Formats: sequence, structure tokens, C-alpha cells
Amino acid sequence: MPYSEPTNLAIVACPGGEAFADEVITHLRHMYKHRFTLKNDVISKRYEIDKNELIKKINFESDVNTSDVCMRGATDKYRPPVFKVDAKFTYFMNGEFKTELNECIRGKEVFIFQDVENHEVLSLNEGKNKISLSVNDHVMSLLVTIDAVRQAGAASITLVLPVYPYSRQHKKKGREGLTASMLGHVYEMLGVKRIITLDIHSREIVNAFNSISLENLHASYQIIRELAKIVDLTGKTEDLVVVSPDTGAIDRNKFYASGLKLPLAMIYKERDYSIVTQDANSTNIKAIKLLGDVKGKVAFLADDMLGTGGTLLKAMKFLKEQGATKVICAISLPFFTGNAIELFDQAYKDGLFYKIIGTNAVYHEELLTKEWYISTNVSGLFANVITRVHHNQSLSDLLDNRNIIEKLVKHDASTEDDDEV
Repeated sequence: MPYSEPTNLAIVACPGGEAFADEVITHLRHMYKHRFTLKNDVISKRYEIDKNELIKKINFESDVNTSDVCMRGATDKYRPPVFKVDAKFTYFMNGEFKTELNECIRGKEVFIFQDVENHEVLSLNEGKNKISLSVNDHVMSLLVTIDAVRQAGAASITLVLPVYPYSRQHKKKGREGLTASMLGHVYEMLGVKRIITLDIHSREIVNAFNSISLENLHASYQIIRELAKIVDLTGKTEDLVVVSPDTGAIDRNKFYASGLKLPLAMIYKERDYSIVTQDANSTNIKAIKLLGDVKGKVAFLADDMLGTGGTLLKAMKFLKEQGATKVICAISLPFFTGNAIELFDQAYKDGLFYKIIGTNAVYHEELLTKEWYISTNVSGLFANVITRVHHNQSLSDLLDNRNIIEKLVKHDASTEDDDEV
């Protein structure tokens, strides 16, 4: 029975990715328990076997087939899988990392979690040191962990990277490296089979791999679900328009506009690329123009990531100047680096925006305390993809969620109609 102990699905969580991994594991436990119960109900009815007897038979077969003497757990109850691998992570004072696995993973399908944008203070060396790690630290920790898993005899290795490292370094404009591609080749060299990520910055990165399969997930359904709670998507009480913050985000916002059946506008930015931005105040944008109309409307913008926030701050101020009643932003990967949170605090006080919807793909404790920030949970989405990959099931409806979004919008519309009756 693939939905109870023993299972070949194993999760190794790097220190940066542990918080997200724990949330995904919680969903996996619920999913496996639900699927086990469902299968038990159907099979017991189909073959006219008592449910309790069927559970005993399943556990008996597991005990017979295991290489151990028998499996842990009761013989007459559901045995929940233990997904998380016990691992020890050591950080040396010269900056080196070491990963040790404290249990056998030979022959298992291993999913390694890492959040390279987790800049919270982490507990390392069994709690002896409290350290905030950089992106480069997290990447090195990931590489060391991949090697440890590979050396330990894993059947396959999948990386769960909500943020693909160096994804903004994907185009060659001069004498510079293609770091996003280079890291992909390193993963391949270490034997990685698949990468699961969220809203990767550029589709070009997918073409950089020779053998790795990349599953690029989208948080659009989760974002629209939160958006429906704060604005009327039916257009009966509020006029809503989708605005692309720049030309690079046009496809993403076109998806929202078509899914929500809303007009699409776009902000065109004239940039001076001789200026390298250091924070939100030193943006290289020289002029902004609007293609479309936002006067008297709620403006909704979506983008994949937010770093220093300078681009978005200028866009929000511009839209308010153009007559937008509210400005709502959706960010799949909310980095909020530097002093971005302070600047958005001030912008919120100045009335430049109403809400920002982000995901928990990036661990950021301070953001969760802000009145203007809404966090939507994508750990269930990742759990669904992981279990389908593990059991060789289709991912189509999870990767292209337009049908789910359409049902959500129709449901909100019917709810409005019911309220009026």
C-alpha cells in the first residue's frame, strides 16, 4: 500500500528550507491519511472485507515485504509514513558546511528542500550558533546536501526550490556569466533528476538543462482566492482592472485578466541602464507611461518577485496619480530585501496601496506582522505535486490551473447572486 508506512518518499530539509518543508509535510500527512482511508473504504466494499481486517492485511503484507524484521507501528491501525529524514547540518566558522544523514535512505526517492531567500536567524550546530545566511551560503548548503544524499544511495533526487537561485542572471548581455544555467549544470552533475520551483523568473532557464525536468508551479489560484476576500471580482460594487507593472510581466498579468475576464492595462517604464540600483530609492526608472485606464477603478498588479521594491513603489504612486481608487499587488516571491519593509510601511501610511498578497514560499517573519500584507499558503500545492511525482501521476491540472480559477470566479459570482435573493 503506497499511502502508509513503509514509503519510499523521503524529505531532507536544509536549514533554510526547514520551515517550508515542515508545512509541506503537514499537508502530505493529511493527504496520505485521506487516500489510505478512501482506498480502504472502496476496497473493503468491493471485496466485502471488514475495514479493520483489511488494515491488518495491509500491515501484514508490509511486515512480510520489508527488509527489516517488521515495520514500526500497530498491526491493526493505519501507520502514518515518516517523511522527514533525520539529518545533521554543521556550519564551520570559516564558512564551510557539512551535511550528515542519520538514517538510511538507500533506494528512496529523496526531495531536498531549500529556501535560498530565507534570511531569518537560523539555529545551527545543534542550537549552539544563531546565524543569518546569505543566498550563497544557502546554495552551498544545498550542494553539500545533494552530495550527501547522492553518496547515501538515494534512488533519485528532486530539488524543491520555491526560489530558483540566481534566476535573474539568465540573459547574456555582454561579458558576463549565465549563472542560472551554470547552477543547473552543477545540479545535473550531482545527479539531480527534477526541480520543483515557483514562478521561475524566466522560461529561458528551463532550456538550460540537458536531463533535469523542471516543474514550474504557479500561485495564481491561491492569490485569486485571497483577492476575492478583499475585492469584488464580479464588478458589481467595484470596477477592477489588471495592470502589468512592466513589459516583462505582461504574460503573467494577461493570464489574470483573461482568467478573471477583466481589462488589461500596462505601465511602460523608460529606464537608464547605466544606473545600478542599490536600494528602493535608487531606481533606474526615468519616466512612466500608462497604456490603458485606471481612473475610478481598483488596480491589481501581479509580479513574480519583489526585491528592494523600488519599481513597485513607483508604479503604485503612478497609478494613484492616474486616479486608481485602490492598488492591490500580488507577489509570488516576496523577498523584501534591504529596507523595503520600512519603505512599504511609509507608502501604506501615505495611501499609495491597499494590500500586498504574497506567498509563504519565502520565509519572512516580519512581513506577517504587517497590516498591509496578506500571506497565502502554497505548501499544499507543493505537497500535491510531490505526491503525484512520487506516484507517477499527471501534473497537468496543477501546472495549468485555469479551470480551477474559472470555477472559483463562477462560485463567487453565484454567491453574490444568492446574497441578493
